[in-house]
Amino acid sequence: MTASGTTTHVVVEPAVRSCASSAPTEAPLDRAAAEDLAKTLKAVADPTRLQLLSLIRAAPAGEACVCDLTEPVGLSQPTVSHHLKVLVNAGLLRREPRGTWTWYSLVAEQWEGLRNLLA
Repeated sequence: MTASGTTTHVVVEPAVRSCASSAPTEAPLDRAAAEDLAKTLKAVADPTRLQLLSLIRAAPAGEACVCDLTEPVGLSQPTVSHHLKVLVNAGLLRREPRGTWTWYSLVAEQWEGLRNLLA
């Protein structure tokens, strides 16, 4: 209230944002890319699969035999093989049978894409 008894109202205008300031800095995902990314994220949305990826990445030659992966994750060979199959189907791992065992290695392009997404 002022000295004359009238009330003064102050109107604060909200800041006006230009449409240009909200323009995306990268191209948005198209449907096919979004579906591929969802498939990849679904495959890694499991603690065992994340462990397996980490174990294979850390392996001396960048590859690991399924027989060497069961003990570190504490699961049976058939269960580990199932998880590895999901990762192969998602394009994150490469599978190479050698005799009675199968060896797995990371698909570098997919791994980098996943790392970039999470960075």
